[in-house]
Amino acid sequence: MDKITSTNQLREKIQQLEIKQVSEGILLKEQFKVTYESLKPVNIIKNKISELVTSSDLTGNVLDGILGLTAGYLTKKAMVGSSHNPLKKILGSLLQMGVTSIVTKNTGGIKAVVSTLIGALLKKKDDCAEEDVEEEIEEDDEDN
Repeated sequence: MDKITSTNQLREKIQQLEIKQVSEGILLKEQFKVTYESLKPVNIIKNKISELVTSSDLTGNVLDGILGLTAGYLTKKAMVGSSHNPLKKILGSLLQMGVTSIVTKNTGGIKAVVSTLIGALLKKKDDCAEEDVEEEIEEDDEDN
């Protein structure tokens, strides 16, 4: 910092500091408005909900849970059906809980197996389509 030796320099320095004070005051007021808006309960709730929705861990866990519950429910329906036997219903509920638990804990492996099966089915379908095309080409060659 330079030493001020004249009154003109002092006036200039005071003027610069006053301009700086005004600009920082404006920035402070703007920041206060932003902070005030972000601290409103409605905005806090909105922000937390958007964080929950965009969280990939939560979305993955919810999807895993839904997959497990669906598998458990379908297993119970397949085993118990529309039976009115109370013992069969209890056993079906226990089976449902077990299947739900297993599927929820092992969704990564299940997804891998399912995607492998789907890939194999699609490959088989493509191979059959290629064979059909080759047969059509051979038939066209024989006709000519």
